[in-house]
Amino acid sequence: MTNLVNFSAMLCFVKRTILSLTALVLLGSAGAQQVKELRLGVFPNVTHAAGLVGVQRGLFQKELGNVKLVVKEFANGSQVNEAFAAGAIDAAYVGPGPAMNAFMRGVPIQVYAGAANAGAVLVGRKDSGIRNVKALKGKKVAVPTRGSTQDISLRHLLHENGLKATDEGGNVTIVPIDPANMPAAFATKQVDAALVQEPWGAIMESQGAKLIANEKAIWEGGNYTTTVLVVNTKFASQNPEVVKDLLRGHLGAINFIKKSNAGAQKSIADQIQAFTGKRPGTADLFKALARTKVTWDINLKTLAEYAQLNKEAGFARDVPDLNKFVNLSVIRGLAK
Repeated sequence: MTNLVNFSAMLCFVKRTILSLTALVLLGSAGAQQVKELRLGVFPNVTHAAGLVGVQRGLFQKELGNVKLVVKEFANGSQVNEAFAAGAIDAAYVGPGPAMNAFMRGVPIQVYAGAANAGAVLVGRKDSGIRNVKALKGKKVAVPTRGSTQDISLRHLLHENGLKATDEGGNVTIVPIDPANMPAAFATKQVDAALVQEPWGAIMESQGAKLIANEKAIWEGGNYTTTVLVVNTKFASQNPEVVKDLLRGHLGAINFIKKSNAGAQKSIADQIQAFTGKRPGTADLFKALARTKVTWDINLKTLAEYAQLNKEAGFARDVPDLNKFVNLSVIRGLAK
């Protein structure tokens, strides 16, 4: 009788244990699905073409399924860094410069993919008399924001031509202006030149601005990364499958752009208009896309060189450990 009682008690214990373990497994599964949305930052620039196309054509949302995509428009990298620091976004397309500086300040982000190479040009106001980089002496030059990829690239160009910015003891004034507002800044003569992402360089050209340096003359023959896709590291660790879905959408957008130039132009124009109320013309977008290489890959050699330029410009005290800053393992696996 005692043995039967003991057996019955043991059986009850085993049943309770199984039920408890089942409940824990179910809770764990529910926890893994708790995320209801992914907040993605994008700029209205052709260098963010993958993001613009992915949003406009619903490619991200298709991959994300029940996780709602919340799109947030930004004008520059400083705004993105503030949003990441405040926990207001989970992922964003942004220049490597701002992303690098945020990473070294302890903002929990990591680069999960490249998005574009080149795609930025130096243009001068038509009545400025500027025909080459040396002629920027004593002039005002616009860049998207202080510490942006274009800011660093401009300073590098200046140094190569024996010039410096005023904050480095030189006589070239660098003025931060959102790219979409640069055509108006040219029209009102607020600045004399601009190093800016497409399509705004092409748009200013169509309005009479002179091309001083094309995308290949800016740096490394155009083989340098201008946009990366970064993700909050905590979000990534808690939602690895959601991040994979985001990257699948990213790859889908890149493939669409490569296969359909006309379709990409329309999607980019639609999304830029939705963001800014300004619609780039077909000719401007054709030129802008021709100057931009949309790619998920990153040339780590040029990224390391960029990090050094960033340090030389005074925006960082050191260079980041690229093995910790960049994680291309997931995108490489998906791209196979």
